[in-house]
Amino acid sequence: QVQPFLPQWLAQPKLVQKRIKDNLVPIGDVPGVHPRLLKKLQMNGVESFFPVQAEVIPAILQSASSGYLTGPGGYRPKDICVCAPTGSGKTLSFVIPIVQVLLDRVVCQVRALVVLPTKELAQQVSKVFNIYTDGTGLKVVLITGQKSFAKEQEMLVQKKVTGYCSLADVIVATPGRLTDHISQTPGFSLTQLRFLVVDEADRMIDDMHQNCLNQIIKAAFQVQNVSGSNMLFQRTKPGPITAASSCNLQIPLQKLLFSATLTQDPEKLQQLDLFQPRLFTSVYSEKKTLGGRTEIEQDSNRKYTVPEELSQCYVPCDLNSKPLLLLHFMLTMKFTRVLCFTNSREASHRLFLLVQAFGGITVAEFSSRLSPSERLRTMKEFEQGKIQLLISTDATARGIDVKGVNYVINYDAPQFIRTYVHRVGRTARAGRVGVAFSLVLRIQERRFLRMLKDAGIQDIKKHPIKGNSLKPLVQQYEEALCKLEKTVK
Repeated sequence: QVQPFLPQWLAQPKLVQKRIKDNLVPIGDVPGVHPRLLKKLQMNGVESFFPVQAEVIPAILQSASSGYLTGPGGYRPKDICVCAPTGSGKTLSFVIPIVQVLLDRVVCQVRALVVLPTKELAQQVSKVFNIYTDGTGLKVVLITGQKSFAKEQEMLVQKKVTGYCSLADVIVATPGRLTDHISQTPGFSLTQLRFLVVDEADRMIDDMHQNCLNQIIKAAFQVQNVSGSNMLFQRTKPGPITAASSCNLQIPLQKLLFSATLTQDPEKLQQLDLFQPRLFTSVYSEKKTLGGRTEIEQDSNRKYTVPEELSQCYVPCDLNSKPLLLLHFMLTMKFTRVLCFTNSREASHRLFLLVQAFGGITVAEFSSRLSPSERLRTMKEFEQGKIQLLISTDATARGIDVKGVNYVINYDAPQFIRTYVHRVGRTARAGRVGVAFSLVLRIQERRFLRMLKDAGIQDIKKHPIKGNSLKPLVQQYEEALCKLEKTVK
């Protein structure tokens, strides 16, 4: 039998504490953070860093300790991968160091690029960047296709007598729109790029966006036909270090990958062409030993972690009782602030109409049926507590930070373990408590439990609900079904 052999960086990562509340680090105790940023953090009510932030911020700052040129001693900085549950503070762990490294910049050039899979995520990240660059003169530009292409071009570059000049220091983008600008916007240059952040990295590798990463790298190492001074910083594709290659200073390109479900598959990671990567992860199990000491061991079977404060239950049911169960949770058990996931747009729309016809619950739907402005409004109302039940497709499952979700209900059981991890991670964020219920058809039960077990998620409880408790809802439910039929017709 062939033994799987992991590269050392995957086999021996830097372990990050899972319990957020017990391991907060006061912001003053994290070495190297600029006083200006400490002040900004306090103004925004951040007094302590989460474990992920306390580990990753110093690591990125250290790799850029000699400005944006090659690292100390002429070495390229190592790429960094971070794998931690959703809601553990990954965004701030790259925003703070990037803003700090760029504080002293003189000429505006694209030096940091953050790529995210969805528009909502990109908006969320650019908001955080805007908070911390406010008053620094650094410019953050969001390109997600919500403005016209020409308008985005105006935000990115300006044509002057001497040539084009960049109007952005940090770009937050979705893959499709970014590749359009790389190929079609004159004067748009990534040759000074220092940080490439890929958030939700596993999805970027799996989807068709692999090509997007190749195009970014190609644009970053494009040879410019420039004269004189800029020849000094001419970038070349990294190769072996020789006396000649160490002579000219160049800006290294450092990749920072973040995800709650980062693949451990060396073959897939190979495509990203990482340089001496370092992995920070909170996927491990703790072994209790004698004398009260806990030993931590890296557990290769535990692929994914869910937030510490999350309780997970599943309800075995049949197809007809699923809507009744949802109504039972909302009306009899008085659940509030519930995020409910279905597997398709059509299913979420039908369920939304059904609950609306039943009445007594403030409900909304969230899917690609809605325009971006409608989505934003729905989110806001949900966060303010005006909407008690939000029925959604997996559009919100990834990375979106919805404030105050008390319960996640998987109305349709997810088919893939990653979908499950991202969905249930919408609650119990940032050390708060949350509950996740999955409605599992009896024929799916074995496969569902097997899927969780294989991923190392053990503590899910069976929570059967007796048919008697659903009886009071049946008559009104049947009336609602008739109403729904008319609506659909």
